[in-house]
Amino acid sequence: MTDPMKQHGAFSWNELMTTDVGAAKEFYRKLFGWTLEDMQSTDMAYTMAKAAGKEAAGIMGMPPEAGNMPPAWGAYVTVDDVEASAKEAEALGGKIMLAPRDIPDVGRFCVICDPQGAVLSLITYFNKQDSEC
Repeated sequence: MTDPMKQHGAFSWNELMTTDVGAAKEFYRKLFGWTLEDMQSTDMAYTMAKAAGKEAAGIMGMPPEAGNMPPAWGAYVTVDDVEASAKEAEALGGKIMLAPRDIPDVGRFCVICDPQGAVLSLITYFNKQDSEC
């Protein structure tokens, strides 16, 4: 990939998981002047936030597997191989909080926790040709 944000080790996406999507959308729209575009994926509603016409972040409702987690912003770091990176994180003393899984038409991701307790999502984006079957 030629996009520097899609290179191994680069932060590439930010996403809000919240208990009140409507209130969050209104807050961030007013705060940042974001344009918001609602999307429907295969299993959930998702809002794309755009700044100056460019995708800046995503907003979604809390998924069931989040349990009692409070609303939070999450960051994604691009990796070449999400499964290998998850295993490496464990070998380095981290934990896999959410095992690798697909985001349809986007990529494969997991959520890890570092040895100090910080949570981070890792993602391997699908190549365009991977999704053109």
